[in-house]
Amino acid sequence: MSRIGKKPVNLPQGVSVNISADNVVSVKGPLGELKQKVDPDITVKVEGNEVVLTRPTDHKRHRSLHGLYRALINNMVIGVSQGFVIQQELVGVGYKAEAKGQILEMSLGFSHDIYFELPKEIKVETITEKKGNPKVILKSIDKQLLGQVAAKIRSLRKPEPYKGKGIRFVGEVVRKKAGKSASV
Repeated sequence: MSRIGKKPVNLPQGVSVNISADNVVSVKGPLGELKQKVDPDITVKVEGNEVVLTRPTDHKRHRSLHGLYRALINNMVIGVSQGFVIQQELVGVGYKAEAKGQILEMSLGFSHDIYFELPKEIKVETITEKKGNPKVILKSIDKQLLGQVAAKIRSLRKPEPYKGKGIRFVGEVVRKKAGKSASV
């Protein structure tokens, strides 16, 4: 039995859910609107201030889809009511980041600067403090898109294991390796 799929999704104040005939769930809230197509085997119902998902059988495919769509709808509800934030820091000498509208300009130790164009659904903010690493703050209502963009930014310069230089998530622990030891 899917433990995640069995839980109903609570709707906070100001969030409404509409289910169309072709099984497209649209969630509207104070921060925006998101849509998700749901597999026809999974039944989605709004009961009071809760969204309940049911599946027809205990087949493995139905069990996995049950939990998946419940999690996706829950993320949509949280996104339109509170939003999601991902913070990344640039660790390295001379590493810089600057936001110019929807373009993130980064200096990551290459011979050239990197210009990263962000989707219009994502808002970006950069913080550069004295004696601290530059931070990139990404905000969006779409958790899936936000994670994908953050992973793409991180892939431009992954943290290396010897000095820990690179782009990492705030709070991420990078396991460092010991370097060469001099022979006597």
